[in-house]
Formats: sequence, structure tokens, C-alpha cells
Amino acid sequence: MLERDQVIKSLNHKQPTRVPVEFGATAVTGIHITCVAALRKYYGLEEIPVKLHEPYQMLGYLDEDLKQALDIDIEGIIGPDTFFGFRNENWKEWQLDSGLVVLISEHMKTSRDPNGDLLIYPKGDTTAPPSGRMPKGGFYFDTIVRQEPLDENKLDPQDNLEEFVPISDADLEYYKNEVKRVKATKRATIATFGGTAFGDISLVPAAFLKYPKGIRDIEEWYVSTVTRKDYIHKVFEKQAEIALHNLEKLHQIVMDSIDAVFICGTDFGTQQSLFCSPAAFRELYMPYYKIVNNWIHKNTSWKTFKHCCGAIEPLIPELVESGFDILNPVQCSAKGMDPKLLKSKYGQKVVFWGGGVDTQFTLPFGTPDQVREQVLERCEIFAQDGGFIFNTVHNVQANTPVENLVAMFDAVKEFNGK
Repeated sequence: MLERDQVIKSLNHKQPTRVPVEFGATAVTGIHITCVAALRKYYGLEEIPVKLHEPYQMLGYLDEDLKQALDIDIEGIIGPDTFFGFRNENWKEWQLDSGLVVLISEHMKTSRDPNGDLLIYPKGDTTAPPSGRMPKGGFYFDTIVRQEPLDENKLDPQDNLEEFVPISDADLEYYKNEVKRVKATKRATIATFGGTAFGDISLVPAAFLKYPKGIRDIEEWYVSTVTRKDYIHKVFEKQAEIALHNLEKLHQIVMDSIDAVFICGTDFGTQQSLFCSPAAFRELYMPYYKIVNNWIHKNTSWKTFKHCCGAIEPLIPELVESGFDILNPVQCSAKGMDPKLLKSKYGQKVVFWGGGVDTQFTLPFGTPDQVREQVLERCEIFAQDGGFIFNTVHNVQANTPVENLVAMFDAVKEFNGK
């Protein structure tokens, strides 16, 4: 494990003693629960069920013994509630279709559709319509869109703001306890507080609300970013106002105990191109990113983390201008996202958090030798002069061969001279 100040060196584009490694600290840098269980077994760790902390993407919690085996350098403070709106507490056993026994929150409630699909309920309330569906034999939940018919004359931006509220005392207490926990680890820390993800399409349908109002259909939301810009601006303006209020309260508790904060996961790229032009980004998104990032940079020492998949190289200057310090997941397989190009053009402007190995092809379907080769190559490119945190391109996917996962972690250790 690196000392925290060495991770901070990399975040400040200075050369650390070795490449920092992060897994499991955010909802976009995690490991599918099947793979967490496989890694525990491979390393001969205590045979205990893995905690499912994010059922939407089926992410497993990494216990301390596994973090040490993998040389994890960064802790995560993840929010108290799941994507489906229920609190992670009072764990109970639950069996996947594969037979794997895991631990879930007592509030997680599911049922079977007649066709065998698994349904999950918002806030664990089975009297409300289900908000997620895992196809029979699948590995993840898909959001169920529950938008009411729209009346153009009655659209109210307040309806798309019902999830953005002043932070509760209970949540403040939760984060206070989390700060104590991460301090004890002596690792660097990234926190996810929520409320700052402007237009994140995974959140728009509001799978965490029982009866979401407003524009909740994904297609309708994208249409609205062109045809209802005034509406979107009103939503973002009020959201930013609430976000600053919450950040002020959170900062009083967290202070300098964290090193980075997850701001937003809104994607702007496909694998071949942008689907939001730089001009549209500047008009609709940049003003609100600036409000949040500027406040953080003025009042804290935190670095700000932006997740954005796809072929986004033409948009990186706008992301930098918006005040983001960190870019994730660095999808090097997308068009124009060549690692050498990215490092040469933006290596002193953003920290690359991810990009360490491809999770679409190389990691799940390559050989251990191919995984090792790609990891060593990416580390050689991105690690020069700091500004690199090793992680995969997005979450490690279900049933990735454990031999390939071990090859990945071993390759990072090899690069680091261990």
C-alpha cells in the first residue's frame, strides 16, 4: 500500500514511487460480485459471502484482506443508499441464480416475473411498481422506465428535482462515521456524495423513487436537451443550488480527510464519436459543472472526478475548462482515444483514472499473457510524470476469468517492481 502522500503526488502530476491502484472505491471503478468472490477464493482468503453494495451493477464490496492482497491504495466513501434507494444495512444471505451465496441489505426486495426475470423494488417497497429488471440468466439490472404520459402544457421542472433535497442529519452522521473509517486505513480517499450528476442518464429514470414525476424516459430526456433547453436549465440551476448547500455541510464534516470527490457520471460519447457537441456541452452542461467545481476548488483541497465513457477526446478541453481534475474511465478502445495521444496532449491537464486494461475484450476474453502485455504497456504510457491511477476501463464485468484478473494485478505489481 502506498502512503497517502504518494497518491496525492500522482493526483498533482508528480511522479510517485509507484503507480497507485484503486478498485471498489466508486460505482464506476468496481468489481462484479462474482469476480470478487472468485478473487477471494484464488487468494485463499476466509470463505465468507461477499457484500453486494450496488445491486444495479452487481458490485461486490472488497474487504480489507482482499484489498491488501491486491495492493489497493485508495479507499472509497460511497453513499449510504443504493441505486434503488434503499440503505445498505443489516446484511442477510441471498443466492444468485448461479448458486453463489452473497450478502444483501435487508431492505432489498425482489420478485420473479412469470418469464423468470428478477424484479427489484424502489426503496424496497413491493407495493410500488418495480424499478429494475434482471433478465433470466442475466448479471445486471436494467432500469424500468416508469414515466407518466407527458402533458406539454403542464411540465414542471420541479418534478425532475424531487430527488435533489438538503442532506439529512442521518446522512451527515453516516459520512462522519465513514471519515473515521477511512482515516484508520491511512489510504487516500475518494468520496461520492451524490447530487452533482447533471443529466446522468442512468439516474434520470430515478430507479430509487417509488413514483417518479417529470421527464424520466431516456429518449424523451435526450430530446429535451434539444427541444426543452429552458426546462433543463431550470432543473440544473436548482440542482446546483442544492448541491452547493449540501457540499458546504459535508465539507464541515469531511474537511481535508478526502482527496477526491466523484462529481458526475454523465456520458457524452459512443464508441465512435461524441453524441454531444462541444458547443452543446458548453451551453447546457459547462455552467453547472463550473459552479460545483469552482466551489470545491475555492473551499477545499479535493480533486474533482468526471466519469465519461466513449470517444470523447474532442471534448476533453471542455472538461478541463469545466474544472475537472480527473478523467475516468479512459476508454482507449474508442475512436481517437489512443493512450499515447491522450497522455501527450492532456497528461499535465487531467489525471487519467482508469484505462489500465480493456474490459470489453482483453480482460474478459484475452489470455493472461495478453492481459499482462496490455497492462504493462498502459502503465508505461500513463504513469510517466504521475497523473495516473490504475483501474480498468469501467467496472470489471461478470464472470471475467480469475486467471486474467490475477494477471492484471500481477502485471501492475511487476511494473511497480514488487
